Amino acid sequence: MEKEKMNFRLDMDVQKLEIEKLRKWKNKAEGDLDSLKTDYKRLRCSMKAAGLGKTSEQWCQEIQDAKIKADRWERKFQEAQM
Repeated sequence: MEKEKMNFRLDMDVQKLEIEKLRKWKNKAEGDLDSLKTDYKRLRCSMKAAGLGKTSEQWCQEIQDAKIKADRWERKFQEAQM
């Protein structure tokens, strides 16, 4: 009976240690996740500020607008030379 109590206590101690280890790991994982979320938000803001977060359609539209603007300036330049 005494031996069983001792084994039971040892099992409880081992389980407590494992639980504590898992809690520490969980807290570290949550901290890492929070850090990654913050880094992702900063990256998205930087991409937006630099204009890198555009879709291909947005880039095509921007290029088309730039071409139209360049054509207008070309026509104005040619008219001014006449």
